[in-house]
Amino acid sequence: MEGEYNVEVAAEARKVHSQTFMSRFRRDLIMNKYVYIMACPIIVFYLLFHYVPMAGLVIAFQDFNAFKGIMGSNWVGLKHINDFITSPYAFRVIKNTFLINVYQIVFGFPAPILLALLLNEIRSHVFKRTIQTISYMPHFISLVVICGMLVDFTASSGVINDLVHALGGERTNLLMQKEWFRTIFVSSGIWQEVGWGSIIYLATLSSVDPSLYEAAEMDGAGRLRKVMHITLPALVPTITILLIMRLGHIMSEGFEKIILLYNPLTYDTADVISSYVYRRGLQEANYSFGAAVGLFNSCINFVILLIANYTSRKVVKESLW
Repeated sequence: MEGEYNVEVAAEARKVHSQTFMSRFRRDLIMNKYVYIMACPIIVFYLLFHYVPMAGLVIAFQDFNAFKGIMGSNWVGLKHINDFITSPYAFRVIKNTFLINVYQIVFGFPAPILLALLLNEIRSHVFKRTIQTISYMPHFISLVVICGMLVDFTASSGVINDLVHALGGERTNLLMQKEWFRTIFVSSGIWQEVGWGSIIYLATLSSVDPSLYEAAEMDGAGRLRKVMHITLPALVPTITILLIMRLGHIMSEGFEKIILLYNPLTYDTADVISSYVYRRGLQEANYSFGAAVGLFNSCINFVILLIANYTSRKVVKESLW
Protein backbone atom coordinates (compact mmCIF):
# COMPACT_ATOMS: atom_id res chain seq x y z
CA MET A 1 0.00 0.00 0.00
CA GLU A 2 2.83 2.37 0.85
CA GLY A 3 4.48 1.67 -2.51
CA GLU A 4 1.25 2.38 -4.40
CA TYR A 5 0.84 5.61 -2.44
CA ASN A 6 4.40 6.73 -3.38
CA VAL A 7 3.74 5.98 -7.05
CA GLU A 8 0.52 8.02 -6.97
CA VAL A 9 2.28 10.93 -5.23
CA ALA A 10 5.08 10.88 -7.80
CA ALA A 11 2.59 10.80 -10.67
CA GLU A 12 0.64 13.71 -9.17
CA ALA A 13 3.88 15.68 -8.69
CA ARG A 14 4.86 15.12 -12.34
CA LYS A 15 1.40 16.26 -13.44
CA VAL A 16 1.62 19.44 -11.37
CA HIS A 17 5.14 20.12 -12.66
CA SER A 18 3.97 19.65 -16.26
CA GLN A 19 1.03 21.98 -15.73
CA THR A 20 3.33 24.55 -14.12
CA PHE A 21 5.76 24.37 -17.04
CA MET A 22 2.97 24.72 -19.62
CA SER A 23 1.45 27.66 -17.77
CA ARG A 24 4.83 29.38 -17.56
CA PHE A 25 5.48 28.66 -21.23
CA ARG A 26 2.10 30.08 -22.30
CA ARG A 27 2.67 33.18 -20.18
CA ASP A 28 6.16 33.64 -21.65
CA LEU A 29 4.80 33.07 -25.16
CA ILE A 30 2.26 35.87 -24.69
CA MET A 31 4.79 38.27 -23.18
CA ASN A 32 7.51 37.62 -25.78
CA LYS A 33 5.44 36.68 -28.82
CA TYR A 34 7.52 38.84 -31.19
CA VAL A 35 10.74 37.19 -30.04
CA TYR A 36 9.23 33.76 -30.76
CA ILE A 37 8.04 34.99 -34.17
CA MET A 38 11.58 36.13 -35.03
CA ALA A 39 12.96 32.78 -33.82
CA CYS A 40 10.62 30.76 -36.05
CA PRO A 41 12.72 31.08 -39.28
CA ILE A 42 15.84 29.95 -37.41
CA ILE A 43 14.02 27.00 -35.87
CA VAL A 44 12.62 25.99 -39.28
CA PHE A 45 16.08 26.32 -40.83
CA TYR A 46 17.68 23.98 -38.30
CA LEU A 47 14.82 21.51 -38.53
CA LEU A 48 14.96 21.34 -42.33
CA PHE A 49 18.71 21.41 -42.87
CA HIS A 50 20.15 19.87 -39.68
CA TYR A 51 17.64 17.47 -38.13
CA VAL A 52 15.52 16.14 -41.01
CA PRO A 53 18.64 15.16 -43.05
CA MET A 54 19.80 13.02 -40.11
CA ALA A 55 17.32 10.40 -41.31
CA GLY A 56 19.60 9.91 -44.32
CA LEU A 57 22.38 8.59 -42.09
CA VAL A 58 20.94 5.11 -42.60
CA ILE A 59 22.83 4.96 -45.91
CA ALA A 60 26.04 4.78 -43.84
CA PHE A 61 25.04 1.17 -43.10
CA GLN A 62 23.96 0.39 -46.67
CA ASP A 63 25.52 -0.12 -50.05
CA PHE A 64 23.41 2.77 -51.27
CA ASN A 65 22.21 2.79 -54.86
CA ALA A 66 20.48 5.95 -56.06
CA PHE A 67 18.28 3.95 -58.45
CA LYS A 68 17.13 1.51 -55.76
CA GLY A 69 16.74 4.17 -53.07
CA ILE A 70 17.11 3.76 -49.33
CA MET A 71 14.44 1.08 -49.05
CA GLY A 72 15.90 -1.04 -51.85
CA SER A 73 19.62 -0.78 -51.09
CA ASN A 74 21.46 -3.64 -49.41
CA TRP A 75 22.49 -3.41 -45.75
CA VAL A 76 26.22 -3.84 -45.10
CA GLY A 77 26.52 -2.84 -41.42
CA LEU A 78 29.85 -1.23 -40.47
CA LYS A 79 31.60 -2.17 -43.71
CA HIS A 80 32.24 1.42 -44.85
CA ILE A 81 33.58 2.56 -41.48
CA ASN A 82 35.89 -0.46 -41.45
CA ASP A 83 37.03 0.37 -44.99
CA PHE A 84 37.93 3.89 -43.89
CA ILE A 85 39.79 2.81 -40.74
CA THR A 86 41.80 0.18 -42.61
CA SER A 87 42.52 2.34 -45.67
CA PRO A 88 46.14 3.45 -46.23
CA TYR A 89 45.06 7.11 -46.05
CA ALA A 90 43.18 6.93 -42.74
CA PHE A 91 46.13 7.80 -40.50
CA ARG A 92 47.22 10.65 -42.77
CA VAL A 93 43.85 12.40 -42.96
CA ILE A 94 43.09 11.91 -39.26
CA LYS A 95 46.52 13.28 -38.30
CA ASN A 96 46.19 16.29 -40.63
CA THR A 97 42.68 17.09 -39.42
CA PHE A 98 43.76 16.89 -35.79
CA LEU A 99 46.95 18.94 -36.24
CA ILE A 100 45.29 21.72 -38.25
CA ASN A 101 42.58 22.07 -35.62
CA VAL A 102 45.12 22.02 -32.77
CA TYR A 103 47.11 24.78 -34.48
CA GLN A 104 43.93 26.78 -34.97
CA ILE A 105 43.05 26.42 -31.29
CA VAL A 106 46.57 27.22 -30.04
CA PHE A 107 47.18 30.20 -32.33
CA GLY A 108 43.75 31.17 -33.64
CA PHE A 109 41.57 30.90 -30.54
CA PRO A 110 43.50 33.43 -28.40
CA ALA A 111 43.78 35.96 -31.27
CA PRO A 112 40.22 37.43 -30.98
CA ILE A 113 40.64 37.60 -27.19
CA LEU A 114 43.87 39.59 -27.49
CA LEU A 115 42.29 41.89 -30.09
CA ALA A 116 39.27 42.47 -27.85
CA LEU A 117 41.53 43.28 -24.90
CA LEU A 118 43.53 45.76 -26.99
CA LEU A 119 40.41 47.41 -28.42
CA ASN A 120 38.93 47.66 -24.95
CA GLU A 121 41.91 49.78 -23.87
CA ILE A 122 41.53 52.29 -26.73
CA ARG A 123 40.01 55.55 -25.51
CA SER A 124 39.46 57.20 -28.91
CA HIS A 125 36.09 55.99 -30.22
CA VAL A 126 36.87 57.05 -33.81
CA PHE A 127 40.15 55.14 -33.88
CA LYS A 128 38.54 52.14 -32.17
CA ARG A 129 35.71 51.95 -34.70
CA THR A 130 38.16 52.30 -37.57
CA ILE A 131 40.26 49.39 -36.32
CA GLN A 132 37.13 47.30 -35.77
CA THR A 133 35.85 47.98 -39.30
CA ILE A 134 39.19 47.09 -40.86
CA SER A 135 39.50 43.88 -38.83
CA TYR A 136 35.91 42.81 -39.65
CA MET A 137 36.24 43.26 -43.42
CA PRO A 138 38.07 39.99 -44.29
CA HIS A 139 35.20 37.98 -42.77
CA PHE A 140 32.83 39.29 -45.43
CA ILE A 141 35.10 38.54 -48.38
CA SER A 142 34.13 35.43 -50.35
CA LEU A 143 36.21 32.37 -49.50
CA VAL A 144 36.94 31.88 -53.20
CA VAL A 145 38.33 35.42 -53.39
CA ILE A 146 40.37 34.86 -50.22
CA CYS A 147 41.90 31.69 -51.63
CA GLY A 148 42.57 33.44 -54.97
CA MET A 149 44.43 36.16 -53.09
CA LEU A 150 46.46 33.55 -51.19
CA VAL A 151 47.36 31.78 -54.43
CA ASP A 152 48.57 35.07 -55.93
CA PHE A 153 50.43 36.21 -52.80
CA THR A 154 52.25 32.89 -52.34
CA ALA A 155 53.10 32.35 -56.00
CA SER A 156 56.76 32.52 -57.03
CA SER A 157 56.06 35.95 -58.51
CA GLY A 158 53.82 37.05 -55.62
CA VAL A 159 54.34 39.78 -53.07
CA ILE A 160 55.61 37.40 -50.38
CA ASN A 161 58.33 36.06 -52.66
CA ASP A 162 59.18 39.61 -53.74
CA LEU A 163 59.92 40.36 -50.09
CA VAL A 164 61.88 37.11 -49.64
CA HIS A 165 63.89 37.84 -52.79
CA ALA A 166 64.61 41.39 -51.62
CA LEU A 167 66.02 39.95 -48.39
CA GLY A 168 68.30 37.59 -50.33
CA GLY A 169 66.16 34.45 -50.38
CA GLU A 170 65.08 32.28 -53.30
CA ARG A 171 61.69 32.43 -54.98
CA THR A 172 59.42 29.40 -54.56
CA ASN A 173 55.73 28.66 -54.86
CA LEU A 174 54.78 28.29 -51.20
CA LEU A 175 51.51 26.43 -51.86
CA MET A 176 53.51 23.77 -53.69
CA GLN A 177 55.60 23.14 -50.56
CA LYS A 178 53.83 20.73 -48.20
CA GLU A 179 55.72 22.03 -45.15
CA TRP A 180 54.18 25.50 -45.66
CA PHE A 181 50.55 24.51 -46.16
CA ARG A 182 49.45 24.40 -42.51
CA THR A 183 51.17 27.71 -41.77
CA ILE A 184 49.43 29.41 -44.68
CA PHE A 185 46.08 27.82 -43.88
CA VAL A 186 46.08 28.68 -40.17
CA SER A 187 47.55 32.19 -40.48
CA SER A 188 45.14 33.17 -43.25
CA GLY A 189 42.25 31.86 -41.14
CA ILE A 190 43.35 34.03 -38.22
CA TRP A 191 43.55 37.09 -40.48
CA GLN A 192 40.11 36.39 -41.89
CA GLU A 193 38.27 35.73 -38.61
CA VAL A 194 40.12 37.56 -35.82
CA GLY A 195 38.02 40.72 -36.07
CA TRP A 196 34.71 38.93 -36.35
CA GLY A 197 35.57 36.61 -33.49
CA SER A 198 36.36 39.53 -31.19
CA ILE A 199 32.78 40.85 -31.32
CA ILE A 200 31.42 38.48 -28.69
CA TYR A 201 34.30 39.30 -26.32
CA LEU A 202 33.79 43.03 -26.79
CA ALA A 203 30.09 42.55 -26.08
CA THR A 204 30.98 40.76 -22.85
CA LEU A 205 33.39 43.52 -21.83
CA SER A 206 30.73 46.17 -22.45
CA SER A 207 28.70 44.67 -19.58
CA VAL A 208 31.50 45.02 -17.03
CA ASP A 209 30.64 47.55 -14.31
CA PRO A 210 32.83 50.67 -14.87
CA SER A 211 32.89 51.24 -11.11
CA LEU A 212 35.18 48.21 -10.79
CA TYR A 213 37.81 49.94 -12.93
CA GLU A 214 37.34 53.19 -10.99
CA ALA A 215 37.80 51.40 -7.67
CA ALA A 216 40.90 49.61 -8.95
CA GLU A 217 42.35 52.90 -10.20
CA MET A 218 41.76 54.51 -6.84
CA ASP A 219 43.67 51.64 -5.25
CA GLY A 220 46.61 52.41 -7.53
CA ALA A 221 46.14 49.60 -10.08
CA GLY A 222 47.63 50.20 -13.51
CA ARG A 223 46.23 49.05 -16.84
CA LEU A 224 47.89 45.64 -16.68
CA ARG A 225 46.55 44.90 -13.20
CA LYS A 226 43.05 45.99 -14.22
CA VAL A 227 43.21 43.68 -17.20
CA MET A 228 44.47 40.77 -15.11
CA HIS A 229 42.05 41.17 -12.19
CA ILE A 230 38.91 42.64 -13.81
CA THR A 231 38.83 42.23 -17.59
CA LEU A 232 40.11 38.68 -17.92
CA PRO A 233 37.95 37.25 -15.08
CA ALA A 234 34.92 38.82 -16.79
CA LEU A 235 35.82 36.97 -20.01
CA VAL A 236 36.44 33.57 -18.41
CA PRO A 237 32.84 32.24 -18.73
CA THR A 238 32.64 33.29 -22.40
CA ILE A 239 36.10 31.92 -23.17
CA THR A 240 35.24 28.61 -21.49
CA ILE A 241 31.98 28.10 -23.38
CA LEU A 242 33.52 28.99 -26.76
CA LEU A 243 36.55 26.78 -26.11
CA ILE A 244 34.34 23.81 -25.24
CA MET A 245 32.35 24.35 -28.44
CA ARG A 246 35.57 24.66 -30.43
CA LEU A 247 36.94 21.43 -28.96
CA GLY A 248 33.74 19.74 -30.10
CA HIS A 249 34.89 20.34 -33.70
CA ILE A 250 38.51 19.32 -33.23
CA MET A 251 38.15 16.43 -35.70
CA SER A 252 36.19 18.45 -38.25
CA GLU A 253 37.54 20.82 -40.88
CA GLY A 254 35.55 22.16 -43.81
CA PHE A 255 36.69 20.93 -47.21
CA GLU A 256 36.01 24.16 -49.13
CA LYS A 257 39.17 26.10 -48.28
CA ILE A 258 41.29 22.94 -48.24
CA ILE A 259 40.22 21.99 -51.77
CA LEU A 260 40.75 25.52 -53.06
CA LEU A 261 44.33 25.58 -51.75
CA TYR A 262 45.73 22.07 -51.80
CA ASN A 263 47.13 19.95 -54.63
CA PRO A 264 48.57 16.42 -54.93
CA LEU A 265 52.01 17.71 -53.92
CA THR A 266 50.70 18.83 -50.51
CA TYR A 267 48.37 15.91 -49.72
CA ASP A 268 50.76 14.69 -47.02
CA THR A 269 50.04 17.73 -44.84
CA ALA A 270 46.87 19.17 -46.40
CA ASP A 271 44.52 16.25 -47.00
CA VAL A 272 41.93 16.10 -44.20
CA ILE A 273 38.96 13.86 -43.51
CA SER A 274 36.44 16.11 -45.25
CA SER A 275 38.53 16.52 -48.42
CA TYR A 276 39.17 12.78 -48.56
CA VAL A 277 35.46 12.10 -48.13
CA TYR A 278 34.75 14.67 -50.86
CA ARG A 279 36.91 12.75 -53.32
CA ARG A 280 35.66 9.32 -52.29
CA GLY A 281 32.06 10.19 -51.51
CA LEU A 282 31.11 12.81 -54.10
CA GLN A 283 33.57 12.58 -56.97
CA GLU A 284 33.40 8.77 -56.99
CA ALA A 285 29.66 8.79 -56.10
CA ASN A 286 30.28 6.54 -53.07
CA TYR A 287 27.63 8.21 -50.92
CA SER A 288 27.46 5.48 -48.31
CA PHE A 289 31.18 5.76 -47.64
CA GLY A 290 30.91 9.53 -47.22
CA ALA A 291 27.97 9.21 -44.84
CA ALA A 292 29.74 6.50 -42.80
CA VAL A 293 32.91 8.56 -42.37
CA GLY A 294 30.85 11.63 -41.47
CA LEU A 295 28.97 9.65 -38.83
CA PHE A 296 32.21 8.20 -37.46
CA ASN A 297 33.73 11.69 -37.30
CA SER A 298 30.67 13.14 -35.56
CA CYS A 299 30.76 10.42 -32.91
CA ILE A 300 34.41 11.21 -32.13
CA ASN A 301 33.64 14.93 -31.89
CA PHE A 302 30.71 14.21 -29.59
CA VAL A 303 32.87 12.17 -27.23
CA ILE A 304 35.53 14.90 -27.17
CA LEU A 305 32.81 17.49 -26.46
CA LEU A 306 31.56 15.45 -23.49
CA ILE A 307 35.08 15.12 -22.09
CA ALA A 308 35.81 18.84 -22.55
CA ASN A 309 32.53 19.84 -20.92
CA TYR A 310 33.08 17.50 -17.95
CA THR A 311 36.66 18.69 -17.47
CA SER A 312 35.63 22.34 -17.63
CA ARG A 313 32.84 21.80 -15.10
CA LYS A 314 35.28 20.20 -12.67
CA VAL A 315 38.19 22.62 -13.19
CA VAL A 316 36.73 26.10 -13.74
CA LYS A 317 33.09 25.46 -12.70
CA GLU A 318 31.83 26.58 -16.13
CA SER A 319 30.22 24.29 -18.70
CA LEU A 320 27.62 24.04 -21.46
CA TRP A 321 25.40 21.87 -19.30
